[in-house]
Amino acid sequence: MSPPMTDIVLPTDQSEGTSNTVGKWFKSVGDPVTRNEPLLEITTDKVTVEIAAPAAGVLAEILKLEGESVEPGDVVGRIDSTATPSDAKVPVSTRSAPAAASAPQGDNRGEPELSPAVRRMLNERGLDAAQIKGTGRGGRITVQDVESHLPAVQPSSRPAARDPAVQPSSRLIAHSPMRRAIADHMVRSVATAPHVTAVFEADLSAVITHREAHGKAFTFTAYFVRASVAALQAVPEVNSRWHDQGLELLADCNVGIGTALPSGGLIVPVLQRAQDLDLAETARRLDDLTTRARAEKLEPREVQGGTFTISNHGVSGSLLAAPIIINQPQSAILGIGKVEPRVKVNAAGGFHARPMVYVTLTIDHRALDGFQANAFLTKWVEAIEQWT
Repeated sequence: MSPPMTDIVLPTDQSEGTSNTVGKWFKSVGDPVTRNEPLLEITTDKVTVEIAAPAAGVLAEILKLEGESVEPGDVVGRIDSTATPSDAKVPVSTRSAPAAASAPQGDNRGEPELSPAVRRMLNERGLDAAQIKGTGRGGRITVQDVESHLPAVQPSSRPAARDPAVQPSSRLIAHSPMRRAIADHMVRSVATAPHVTAVFEADLSAVITHREAHGKAFTFTAYFVRASVAALQAVPEVNSRWHDQGLELLADCNVGIGTALPSGGLIVPVLQRAQDLDLAETARRLDDLTTRARAEKLEPREVQGGTFTISNHGVSGSLLAAPIIINQPQSAILGIGKVEPRVKVNAAGGFHARPMVYVTLTIDHRALDGFQANAFLTKWVEAIEQWT
């Protein structure tokens, strides 16, 4: 009789438009586990999530290997909840290719065990695990470690150069699961929505005066969020989602803030119900969200439910970026460039330098037209330039 098993199931509360990939397993088949102990990581285009053990026992099966795509609700493994720690290292079953099953599990020198996915990759490519430095838990070799160890792209896999003597050398940097997921999301967005961008500019003099009067307690992004909420409420069609049968207007302004990660990639934490916040609370929550985003400490719910996104790309120096890819299934994304002094002509014909910024709104042209885009930006600029 087969032992009773407890399924390890992915949560179903993943955000819309998110792809999921098994990042790494912290346990191997046959390892003892305790309830609520982290078992594996799931990587999306927005966040990395640890999946905890639903029961204590011994990890009996791994059904989804590292690097595999998975969906919410999938069973990724099973735990023999009747086993005890003394039963550890006696695997019930594991999913692996026949060649990988006969691969070495480690030797007497105490080398970490290899996951089925890693063993398969080593066999397919004729690599020696001893030559690869593992970055996983306990020095364990991950799929990403193997990919990073692959030799430079061979000339035969590249278009032939006219003169072989000047063929450039190169090396291959393996994509992380997050980068692959971001790439897929971007391609889907461009394929789904016709992108059109409108460009305005705004004078930040009033905002800078207000900020300095309050000891620079508020970030510029906090002001940008407040102006965005005012514009979304004035032009509600921008705060929407396209459906074949109609345009869904959303009551809450859940504003996402594109945040670059130190390790690479981009995440969009969401400021929920921003219409209910004042400037001070907006600044406080933004600081908390972006700090934890950069530390990769966000929970899945904190990147879900966004209705509108701001890309403050000017913090890295760019003046203008267009089009900025829409965060599906939203209908628009705001881009804000670098603040810099520019000479403007006043009503009397005189010249003066003002702190100016280019602002773009990229829209899904299925849902919105230039009229709504321009109306939104007009209201946004008005809110910024008339700040009191």
